[in-house]
Amino acid sequence: MRNLVVSGYYGSKNAGDEAMLAAMLEVLSDLDPKLHITVISADPEDTRERHGVDAVGWLDITAILQLLGHADLLISGGGSLLQNVTSRRSLYYYLGIIFLALAVHTPVMLYAQGIGPIEGGLARWLMKKIVNRTKLITVRDHGSLEELARLGIRKPRIEATADAVLAIHPVDKEAGRHILTEAGAEGAKPVIGISVREWCGWTHYKDVLASVAQEVVTRYDARVVFLPMQYPEDVRAAESIAERIEGAAKAQVTVLPGEYRTHELLSLVGNMDLMIAIRLHALIFSYDPKIDRFLDSIGESPVGSLENVTPDELLAAVQDKWEHRKAIRQHTAALLKKQRGLAERSAELAVGLLEKH
Repeated sequence: MRNLVVSGYYGSKNAGDEAMLAAMLEVLSDLDPKLHITVISADPEDTRERHGVDAVGWLDITAILQLLGHADLLISGGGSLLQNVTSRRSLYYYLGIIFLALAVHTPVMLYAQGIGPIEGGLARWLMKKIVNRTKLITVRDHGSLEELARLGIRKPRIEATADAVLAIHPVDKEAGRHILTEAGAEGAKPVIGISVREWCGWTHYKDVLASVAQEVVTRYDARVVFLPMQYPEDVRAAESIAERIEGAAKAQVTVLPGEYRTHELLSLVGNMDLMIAIRLHALIFSYDPKIDRFLDSIGESPVGSLENVTPDELLAAVQDKWEHRKAIRQHTAALLKKQRGLAERSAELAVGLLEKH
């Protein structure tokens, strides 16, 4: 039995990251059912219950060192762990975990990561020194390849694959339908989903989304449903937008209030006729380079930034997607088949690395 340790932003109730972990565990276990996987988590109990794997606390350095000492491989990822734009401390933490693994001679793989941006001379120097000692790197977009090149990271094998979530097992729509019914959002109307988050205390994008939500209710006789990807922060952000909606349209707007598991959120998205998303894993907006990179990888582009997007721009994008939704579904199905294969490639490479160790 091989021992695999996974380090990432897990146990923090972020649905996108939990979906990444679920997808990684599924495809790795499909390839090698005998793998023993332990996750470094902000909430080990939640991770054990949610994913059925062993877990240790992310600040329990003694336990992490012991774990790494007996591991055959450390996987760092997926996600945007190695960047210092949204958080300066997290970069050093994740580099620190990699350094600990290297110190006890455990091989390291960066798994489907989004690299950068990296700001500051010390951060760039540490990235080059530490990451060049890893065995294998897969990244989820070509922008990350460019960032690695700028940092002078060339020694490990490097390959562009796709976001880990894209390898997740499909789910049916029933769980999502049940949640919508419980929330009073069932019915024959088209359903337009919106996934939002707080960002830098800004309010402009909230005004824009409220205006657009109000318009699409009238224009398409639609129901608008806000989906929280991180609980409870996204619920509060959605409520602050819903409060801005006026008149009869307000009755057709629902903020889902709960904390949902990965399969439930996937099922909910499957029940949407169209999605407007700020969060990566829910994409029409842009607030972070990782969003732009993902959209580029699927041949799309953001409508605008959260600072300057206008209601007219967003409505025009919604109108275009709505009018061409059948063709878009067909194109997306073919595209996702290719992306799924690329996402699974990261797991195949990880298992191959384990077999060599």
